[in-house]
Amino acid sequence: MTKYKRILLKLSGESLMGDQQYGIDQNRLNDYAEEIAMLVKSGVQVGIVIGGGNIFRGLSGAAKGFDRVKGDQMGMLATIINSLALNSALRNVEVKSRVMTSIRMEPIGEFYSKEKAIEALINGEVVIISGGTGNPYFTTDTASALRGIEIEADIMLKGTRVDGIYTADPEKDPTATKFDTITFDEIYKRNLRIMDLTATTMCNENNLPILVFNMDQKGNLKKY
Repeated sequence: MTKYKRILLKLSGESLMGDQQYGIDQNRLNDYAEEIAMLVKSGVQVGIVIGGGNIFRGLSGAAKGFDRVKGDQMGMLATIINSLALNSALRNVEVKSRVMTSIRMEPIGEFYSKEKAIEALINGEVVIISGGTGNPYFTTDTASALRGIEIEADIMLKGTRVDGIYTADPEKDPTATKFDTITFDEIYKRNLRIMDLTATTMCNENNLPILVFNMDQKGNLKKY
């Protein structure tokens, strides 16, 4: 028996780099596909949103002189590249999956709609929703909150390089301590940047719980 019927899995673009400095590490991609395959075979319906930071980040582009809107649009395209790569890796392990895009880009991906996404999930397909929200000034964290709410997910699983929510970044602060559970109000008070404020607020207002876990540790995804 699975704990959740339907989840929204948020994956970091940077995590796809593995030990590389840029791009997609094929071994890491294959590991993720196998983890997701195990979850699907256990009966969980899986929607996915992936970041694009391993290829291009709109904010960093703007800092280097790119127009912010154009930079964010480039970031949206980066998420689509990552989504196509994951789609291919999932198909290689015999998992039905499809890429949906927030902006029209047929035949690269099907234009996103809630109804089609939920229908695919019910039919056992993994739905990878790419392109962010389709608008500049919104992060893929916000996109994952939006899509999680739209597809009526039971929970958002946020795959990161750490195994939960801490008082500070445990990769930078060795004194950081881990929370077993924490409310959205406490996240606001402590100014914890689990996700951006817009995404956190959307999850809070729409009762979508978030579980932060280490996606790079094999077996972790199915455990939750």
